[in-house]
Amino acid sequence: MSEINTFEAQQEGRPTGPLVQGYEVVIGFETHAQLSTVSKIFSRAPTAFGAAPNTQAAPVDLALPGTLPVMNRGAVERAIQLGLALGSHIAPRSVFARKNYFYPDLPKGYQISQFEIPVVQGGSVSFFLGQEQKTVRLVRAHLEEDAGKSLHEDFIGQSGIDLNRAGTPLLEIVTEPDIRSSAEAVAYARELHKIVTWIGICDGNMQEGSFRCDANVSVRKPGQPLGTRREIKNLNSFKFMQQAIDYEIRWQIEQIEDGHAIEQATVLFDPDTGETRAMRTKEDAADYRYFPDPDLPPLMIAPEWVERVRSAMPELPRAMAARFVAQHALPGYDAAQLTQSKATAAYFEAAVQAGAASKLASNWIMGELSRRLNAGGIDIAQAPVTAAQLGALIGRIGDGTVSNNAARQVFEALWNGEGSDVDAVIEAKGLRQVNDSGALEAILDEVIAANPKNVEEFRAGKDKAFNALVGQAMKASKGKANPAQVNELLRKKLQQ
Repeated sequence: MSEINTFEAQQEGRPTGPLVQGYEVVIGFETHAQLSTVSKIFSRAPTAFGAAPNTQAAPVDLALPGTLPVMNRGAVERAIQLGLALGSHIAPRSVFARKNYFYPDLPKGYQISQFEIPVVQGGSVSFFLGQEQKTVRLVRAHLEEDAGKSLHEDFIGQSGIDLNRAGTPLLEIVTEPDIRSSAEAVAYARELHKIVTWIGICDGNMQEGSFRCDANVSVRKPGQPLGTRREIKNLNSFKFMQQAIDYEIRWQIEQIEDGHAIEQATVLFDPDTGETRAMRTKEDAADYRYFPDPDLPPLMIAPEWVERVRSAMPELPRAMAARFVAQHALPGYDAAQLTQSKATAAYFEAAVQAGAASKLASNWIMGELSRRLNAGGIDIAQAPVTAAQLGALIGRIGDGTVSNNAARQVFEALWNGEGSDVDAVIEAKGLRQVNDSGALEAILDEVIAANPKNVEEFRAGKDKAFNALVGQAMKASKGKANPAQVNELLRKKLQQ
């Protein structure tokens, strides 16, 4: 991370954020996305999760004498896909290096990674934080192999090493220090998670370690150089991510205010205590003694290869959101929310195709439907109300068959399985809206005759009296009258 003060950041258009106790928070992210290949990055060993320990480690993964790594083409293509999705530069030539360090679950004594020339360079991730659009710039995304895993059996006081994960292909995605709050960090991570799962390069399972985030957190007084950062490792849920960053920010500020210097370190978050704790002093690049891997030639990516990958790419969330704005006249915020997942976007388009007005469909999906999905802890693919049913229901609001309140009752019935046909539910519950002007006029005549005081007050210029009369008319119709027609006919009658 290069040092830059707040004034320079403002001049360069770099993000600045709200102060916390007079300090500016600076966060950079490193995300390890496990690529969705069936075999490892340099061997043919499988990558399936959950196998018995040490049953998926090939000699190449362990760097046994006489073995040579061979690059997995599928891993390279997935890196190209990410670069295209994020507007990055795909390096026509990139190289692999050995990152040297000792750890029990690293049998080689080094990790094959990319250092000086990564395969994906630059790019950005844009997302909404509330109604405000934010953009985080990327430094790079490089290919590397995963290490093994240490298993600690506390109840018997023993530890073991599982090398199944050794050699699993990873894409490490590194940001500039552009993030200025824990909420912004979570929004960035969610957006990146959406992108890698959308294009299918990673399954995004955070509990299984397929999508692991490290947050580099520091604080500084406005106008000062960047503070010393501490890296929070292996954040495996968005909830814990926000808690860990918030705690780390408070801890660093308290340390500085008490006169202590922040020491660069790697820390872990304990969800039971809600605190971070130092694991080891943080290393810099020089400590790893990177040097070119003699067994791997440079990775050459021809323009034709990039174009083949581009032609096979799905419509990206950003492009789909822009299409929703242009084609359906949706606000940018709505379009961004509807493209949070392929399933949500498909649900919206199916609802519109079934007869729903675009903006009404967006409102119902982001409102009533999302509320019920969250309450039930289910995905939109499991929603009891199908896109076709919601589209038909919204169509009935549009043509005046039901009011908004009645539509919610119909939605409730559909959700609870009290029917599958929208029109049948409307009829069964007697929710059809009264649109007949003759019937409405008769109701209004009775309301006017029964409420002479309100009529007199309205004619004296009191608008509240008109609302009271509308309420009486809706009550008399048992909520079935078309509110727009009631307002129009009542006003005409009172002005005669």
